[in-house]
Amino acid sequence: MDKLKKFGLMEKIVHELEDLKNSQQAIITKLAKIEVDNIELGDKRLEKDLPDMHQRVADNLDTIVSILEDFANQTDTFSDKNNIAALKEQDAIDKL
Repeated sequence: MDKLKKFGLMEKIVHELEDLKNSQQAIITKLAKIEVDNIELGDKRLEKDLPDMHQRVADNLDTIVSILEDFANQTDTFSDKNNIAALKEQDAIDKL
């Protein structure tokens, strides 16, 4: 795979991981709101299951954040090692 194409795919994955992280954060927020509302309501099923759901989503978020950090660093290293900025400039010139 050509270096620019590989870098583009790596950047795409970083953005998808960021989207996934944001989605997980939104789910945690929604679960917390339901938990707060249920304090007043007192539904036993919600009391029983929501904390476990919250913990599983939080654990997933931790994993996603770790993967994102590692992969973003890997992407930056690849960019620096392969001088992607110069390759992009040359590609733009070649397309003229």
